[in-house]
Amino acid sequence: MTHTRYAFVKANWHADIVDRALEGFCEVIPRENVDVFDVPGAFELPLLARDLAGTGRYTAIVAAAFVVDGGIYRHEFVAQAVVDGLMRAGLDSGVPVLSVSLTPHQYQDSAHHNAVFGAHFVEKGREAARAALQITQARKSLQAA
Repeated sequence: MTHTRYAFVKANWHADIVDRALEGFCEVIPRENVDVFDVPGAFELPLLARDLAGTGRYTAIVAAAFVVDGGIYRHEFVAQAVVDGLMRAGLDSGVPVLSVSLTPHQYQDSAHHNAVFGAHFVEKGREAARAALQITQARKSLQAA
């Protein structure tokens, strides 16, 4: 069975920036082929990605988050746990799970940084869509061989 649906999971933390990735994604893959899911933060992405992969409904799953230094924890550890969890969800399920989970070295909640990172998320959304299409085609070619 060939799926034409994609799941896009996004963290609500910094939603004004993270939601921009969905915009970019839907510039490449039509919005009517995308089911969107929200989670509280980045740490919840891998669990929902795994659950969505297990449904068998999706060609690929994209997870988006913006992990910044909150001052009370090392954001690098959170980012690493998220990316590791997303990779494991994809490997365990056999469904491509792609990450648009970004951790900037420098971020300040300012109009300038929000504009810069918002634009960056649009581009990363486009890249994730192209990657989803490419990995899907590569896997189809492998199956046909």
